[in-house]
Amino acid sequence: MAAVGNEAGFTDSVGAFVPGPRAELRGAAEGPLAGLSFAIKDLYDLAGWPTTYGNPDWARTHPVAAATAPAVQALLQAGGFLRGKTRTVELAYGLTGENVWHGTPINPAAPDRFPGGSSCGSAAAVAAGLVDFAMGSDTGGSVRIPASYCGTFGIRPSWGAVSLAGACGLGPSFDTPGWFASRAGVLAKVGDVLLPEDSLPGAALGPLLKPEEPWINALPGTVLALAEPFRVLQGLLGPAIPIGIAPEGLQVLYEHFRCAQAEEAWSTLGSWVAATNPEFGPGVKERFEAARTMDPARAAAGRAFRQGFSARARALLAGGAVLAYPTSPAVAPKLEATQAEQNAVRELTMGVTAIAGLAGLCEVTLPAARDAGIPLGLSLVAAPGRDRALLALATRLAGALGLPV
Repeated sequence: MAAVGNEAGFTDSVGAFVPGPRAELRGAAEGPLAGLSFAIKDLYDLAGWPTTYGNPDWARTHPVAAATAPAVQALLQAGGFLRGKTRTVELAYGLTGENVWHGTPINPAAPDRFPGGSSCGSAAAVAAGLVDFAMGSDTGGSVRIPASYCGTFGIRPSWGAVSLAGACGLGPSFDTPGWFASRAGVLAKVGDVLLPEDSLPGAALGPLLKPEEPWINALPGTVLALAEPFRVLQGLLGPAIPIGIAPEGLQVLYEHFRCAQAEEAWSTLGSWVAATNPEFGPGVKERFEAARTMDPARAAAGRAFRQGFSARARALLAGGAVLAYPTSPAVAPKLEATQAEQNAVRELTMGVTAIAGLAGLCEVTLPAARDAGIPLGLSLVAAPGRDRALLALATRLAGALGLPV
């Protein structure tokens, strides 16, 4: 594997990559990913390059990486061509994709709207056709939401399925790697490289379950746009069985997730924040302050709720059942949305993303529909350890919907 200089003709038209020289590295000459280019979110270490984590003070107070993250190394060894490191929300703590230091990437599918975060640059790079796939990370929705907003395929694998060694953390018991792709088949190819064998290799998925809460939570335009893709999915798995996944309400899921994850975020990054007093952009400072002052009793309640919800969700899906629902309740918010409007979208969204987050489930989102021309994702969710089967199902559904395979 050899380092290469920035190649002529490669233009970052959407501001997806970290400003400055791009970290490019050719992978092995042969392998399952040969001929495919990729990018990595700038929280993965790459030997000889800084990991900025989206914040100048982080870059200033941390050394250049001495080693490459194992997940990135695996992609290079499989033949992938690394085209650079992509922008992220500061310390991966946000869902819009805004970064006041590096610039907010343009959403190629809707330039007047946010790209989604925190893996904003990776989603934008794939959506703009700059790379075939890109690594992100997902704690509370940071792969799934940008994929939905930008109109790409994306996966949050089962928690713990892929190593996050050599990657900056936020909430370790929620953090997962994840990736975006322009084609369903490429999403699955990356899974073949990174994912372990399924716990039940070759086992068929089904039946299809339609959880009422995320569908009720979605805006009417979202539900209407996803009705036809959902009908096509039923053609593959049979008629959907309506169920309740969160009788407590999605707002309860969001609140417990928020409290448990905030406690972890402060435990993970609080010492650095307190010692460095870094400058943060809008919203990030407030989230870290809320994490610092999180009531331990509320965090403990969140952890306890998580145990019960996880047991319930895993039991429901243990036989191979698949959940399907809108990845995001709405299309990407406009760039001029106020902080209050952004926070409202965040709360509405994270009640849904918390379903897989709290239970450690695998989730694939497909660019299944558009509402007034703006992308919307449809999520397929399965039990932990069924990642490869879920990717295979997503590829079948993509073919049936006429999406890129």
